[in-house]
Formats: sequence, structure tokens, C-alpha cells
Amino acid sequence: MVAQNIFFGLIAGGVGISAIKMVTTRNIVHAALYLVAVLAGLAALYILLTAEFVATTQFLVYIGAVMVLFLFGIMLTRAPMGHRDGLTSKQWPMALMVAVLFGAVIVYAVIEQFGADELSENPTVFRSADVGDSIFSTYVVPFEAVSVLLLAALIGAIVLARKD
Repeated sequence: MVAQNIFFGLIAGGVGISAIKMVTTRNIVHAALYLVAVLAGLAALYILLTAEFVATTQFLVYIGAVMVLFLFGIMLTRAPMGHRDGLTSKQWPMALMVAVLFGAVIVYAVIEQFGADELSENPTVFRSADVGDSIFSTYVVPFEAVSVLLLAALIGAIVLARKD
């Protein structure tokens, strides 16, 4: 159990550093790559928490599909690369204060709700097969609707980027 806690702390620290670098970098491609690192770290944390299906979904959907769409969007819209002056607003101190306040409220709410709770020794493990059966039988229409929506977004990005 101690090794799992050590790995959890190391991965969580890496995710935190990548998240900070993601929002502070001035290069949009670097920000997208830091986002990939954050999403991969979260998938690793899900594996440590015995949520294999969520980790697999994280890898396939977020890293595999959404990040590809982000990178296509960056390439197709000709976003500015590198350092550019004037992109930082003069209101960043207020934004920082709001972000710190929001973070403090979240930490307080989590500690207030779960502060004295302990993790169970034998957590319930849900099989991926049960989740897959549920998705592809009960929720097949919403699942297909989301796939059509993603396809429409990709076609829309290509149409917008195309030269007339």
C-alpha cells in the first residue's frame, strides 16, 4: 500500500506541474502537449484507483480523439505560434485572485464532505464488460449521437479552414 501511495503522489505532482505549465505557456502547441501529459497522468491515476474502464476511456477518447481534434484545430486555424506581445490581459491579477478563491472553496468543500472518511479495504470493482454491455445495449442511441456530433465538428473545422 505504501508503494501505491508513493506512485500516486509522484504522478499527481507531475499532473499538477503539467497543468500549471499548460496554462502558463505562451505557445499553443506546447499547451496542447502539456494537456496530453495531464490527461495521461490522470489515466495513470485512474489505474491506481482500480478504475480500469475510466482509464481506458481516458486514453482512447481524450488523448486519442479529442487531442487530435485540438491539434487539427490549431493547424487548420493558423493559430499564432511562439511568443507574441499583448496577449496577456491587464486583468490577470484579478483572474489569479478568482482562481485561488475558487480553488480554496473546492478544497474546503472536499474536506468538509470527506475529511473524516476512510477508504474501504475491499473496494467494489466493476468489470469493463458490464459497462460495455450497458453502453452498447441500453445507451446505444446517445453513444451514436455523440459520434455523429464529433464527425460534424470535424467536417465543420475542415470547411472553415478551406480556402474558397
